[in-house]
Amino acid sequence: MATFVLVPGAWKGSWSYEAVVPLLERAGHTVHALTLTGLRPDDDGPTVAAANLDTHADDVVRHLDRHDMTDATLVGHSYAGMVIAAAADRAGGRIARLVHLDAYVPHDGESCWSSTNDHFRELFAAGAGATGYTVRPPDGGDPRCPRTT
Repeated sequence: MATFVLVPGAWKGSWSYEAVVPLLERAGHTVHALTLTGLRPDDDGPTVAAANLDTHADDVVRHLDRHDMTDATLVGHSYAGMVIAAAADRAGGRIARLVHLDAYVPHDGESCWSSTNDHFRELFAAGAGATGYTVRPPDGGDPRCPRTT
């Protein structure tokens, strides 16, 4: 059986996978659903503001280390396609495969900004308007995600 590490996209947490985790576990797989730094409901403003792709890739690698995982399958949704690609680069060969679930699939040197379309660039820029760097979740998004001002 496989070990899955499920990484949610921007403005989401482990709760995004609550329907699929039991299905994978019933099939005999080991499943870890993550909530990345800055996206946890109790994260404060400075934590949210400091989080970036490096932080998120390190979250995944720390999780692998903490659970002594090898041969893991990383599943990333949306923005987390960037995260799992960066984590795989840092994981020292412990990743069996990457699954990009409706996600960014970066080529070497690409950023989320360069990989996305104008709609998401506008959303990112509007979300960063308050601080200049922290991209707030869009209005009407998941209420479990922290809102910063």
